Amino acid sequence: MAVTAYFYAEFFVNCFVGNIGDLTGAGNTGVTLHTSTYTPNQDTDNDGADATNEVAEANGYLQGFDGTGEVLITPTVSNTLNVINWDAADPQWTATGAGITARTMVLSDVTTAVAATDPLIWFSDFDGTDETASGGGTFTYTFGSQIGTITPADATGFPA
Repeated sequence: MAVTAYFYAEFFVNCFVGNIGDLTGAGNTGVTLHTSTYTPNQDTDNDGADATNEVAEANGYLQGFDGTGEVLITPTVSNTLNVINWDAADPQWTATGAGITARTMVLSDVTTAVAATDPLIWFSDFDGTDETASGGGTFTYTFGSQIGTITPADATGFPA
């Protein structure tokens, strides 16, 4: 599946104000799938209440903004030469019955286990196309070489 992924802008604000937990901890980052009726807003979506229209809990999909559904397995963070890489095992669901269809995947911090206020981190919109795994198939999202990369630049504009 060809995809584009983005960090939510509010994720960085939440990092600065202490609303983000340990994203390398087992079970701390929830993974949810959403239908085509959720349109992510990278600038204003902030928490689980903003990520609407999660795929129905059926056919091998378990909902879980509270951390009871799919979570990132073996998340890691590395920093080499000012490049921060965040990675984990590729999330997957085994489809049953009618299968699983989704348009967007969302990562959120589920350490609080309060779905409505779990801070959003990142989303992939599958480039505007529904992806489906039929019953018996596997719905897998492949991160590639990493979930995301953040490259801090040298600060400029400070007074001398």
